[in-house]
Amino acid sequence: MKEIPAIDLSEYKNASTPEAKAAFYEKLLHAAHEVGFFYLVGHGISEELCDKLRAQSKEFFHLPLEVKQKIALENSKHFRGYTAVGGEYTLGQKDWREEIDLGLDQPPRGDEPAFMRLYGPNQWSDETAELKKTFDEWQGKVNEMGFTLLDAFSNALYGRSGVFDELFGDDFYEHGKLIHYPGRAEMGDEYSVDTQGVGAHKDDGFLTLLMIDEIAGLQVEAKKGEWIDVGYKKAAFVINIGEFLEIATDGYLRATKHRVKSPLKGQERISCVIFLGSKLDHKLEVYELPPQLKEKMRGVERDPHNPLIPTIGWNYLKHRLRSHKEVAQKFYADVYDPTNPASALKAGIGE
Repeated sequence: MKEIPAIDLSEYKNASTPEAKAAFYEKLLHAAHEVGFFYLVGHGISEELCDKLRAQSKEFFHLPLEVKQKIALENSKHFRGYTAVGGEYTLGQKDWREEIDLGLDQPPRGDEPAFMRLYGPNQWSDETAELKKTFDEWQGKVNEMGFTLLDAFSNALYGRSGVFDELFGDDFYEHGKLIHYPGRAEMGDEYSVDTQGVGAHKDDGFLTLLMIDEIAGLQVEAKKGEWIDVGYKKAAFVINIGEFLEIATDGYLRATKHRVKSPLKGQERISCVIFLGSKLDHKLEVYELPPQLKEKMRGVERDPHNPLIPTIGWNYLKHRLRSHKEVAQKFYADVYDPTNPASALKAGIGE
């Protein structure tokens, strides 16, 4: 495989016959079952809005460090705000990127269990007022796209809408990022610790909804040990299956490892992403598939470096604690165990 497949969401929205819907479902399930990554076009989000968010994100990342640090993530127990280059980790290795972590702007919902601290407001400053307006508009449209796509999966897998609705509602959680990858690679460099923009990982959540730019870097493990480049496609989002949707379908849908290689020196890369989540207090469970699909279920891939915990909120918190050690030590000392690199949680928590 040299390129991930492309799916046109307008085919789902405009399908007027059972045959048209069936043809769309076949393409969607093939992409999500075989690869776990695909381009999404026909989504209805304007290029003007996407270009505006990319441009304003780049403007923010070009501000002086002291201005960006006004919204430093290390001051937020909700893991919201700015992280400088080298301030985030994947599998214990520093990622060469800076970013703003965001989510749904929600009031805090208490401290217990500890994963409830993930609910809360985003951090903004006077310098980010216009960026906030643009992000809020973009986030709303991306969420609409994401729920349309999740509904398409519900119909494709189970023959009806709304199968996953119980996991969402007014109190669902999601995670977003605006990311800047500075250039540091030399021409001809392969991916390595020295060119790691972000290390190999699977995403939490149900669906990842990613907007990239023209600069290369994203790589997907299409088959074990076989990495392919995912380049820019005009007016397309890059979609991948999250761990929770893999679990919900017992491995029929595939959460795929991916990584980002740093751009070449003199280049920079902007990515904007929403990780569509769910209610934090729900348990991960399998939604039984119909017989014709059940025989293709592969089971969930188990990774000793990334244990899956039954409660959704503990899974989310696990990822945040591993990635941002300073926040973990400052706000989560009651549950954080820095000597446990797999879950970052103290023994017995979340079991």
